[in-house]
Parts: sequence; structure tokens; C-alpha cells
Amino acid sequence: MVLHNLQPAEGSVKKTKRIGRGQGSGHGGTSTKGTKGQQSRTGHKTKKGHEGGQMPIQRRMPKRGFINPFRVEYKVFNLGQIDFLVEKYNLPEFTPDVLYVNGLINRTDLVKVLGNGEIKTTISFKVNAASAKAKDAIAAAGATLEII
Repeated sequence: MVLHNLQPAEGSVKKTKRIGRGQGSGHGGTSTKGTKGQQSRTGHKTKKGHEGGQMPIQRRMPKRGFINPFRVEYKVFNLGQIDFLVEKYNLPEFTPDVLYVNGLINRTDLVKVLGNGEIKTTISFKVNAASAKAKDAIAAAGATLEII
């Protein structure tokens, strides 16, 4: 192989479409843009979702229900899951920072512990919320709970 023999693979390079070069080229006349309409004009740009004068879909769809802007979303962990997670990830304590480092939650997520299941480990909990049943079960297991 020498430099003067190099060439691209067969079929990988095509000639560019030269539009507006007369009727004999096959790309003359309307220059492959079709006839009339907004898209055939120069400088044609439309925003995403533009429907050309038709009533837009976000205005055709009915509004339903109520979305509470003050809703607080939590990432929920049941007591039954916590023993498994502590063993699998070797968690020293159950806090949002430790959970984030191990990829279990996102940076801005709030953590809530629910009382479904049993807990056997006695690690410390620092969470944003906990149910009453979870608080009782954590206290019974001898673990510490701090609401942050």
C-alpha cells in the first residue's frame, strides 16, 4: 500500500446534488422543494411542533385534573429492602449522601423510610422522612433515627 493508491471504499462517496442548475439536470425548476407553500420559500424555518395554521395539539387536548405545585416527592425505601442494601453496598449508615455515592438516588432526591418488612441491622439513619411504623421498628431494632 502506498499513499498515491489510497481511495475511498466503493459506494461510500457520492456526488453532491447540484440544485437549481436547469431543467436538464433533473434538479431545476423548483430545486427539489416541491411547489408552493412555506417550505418551498427561501429562509424556511419552522419551530418544533408547528402545524401550519392548524390548531396545535397542546390546544386541542383537554386539560384534566389538578397538579399540585407544592407536592413533595420522596424516594421510598421499605425496611425489608434496607438489610439487603446495607449488605450489598456495605453502607456504613443510611443517609442521602451515602445512597447518592452508591448510585441509589439522584443528588436532589429526598429519602423516606416506610415500615413494610423487618430490619435486623443496627445502622444509623439520617433521612428526610419516616413513617410512624418505621420509626417504631427502627427504635425496636436498636438503631438510631434522625430526621434531617
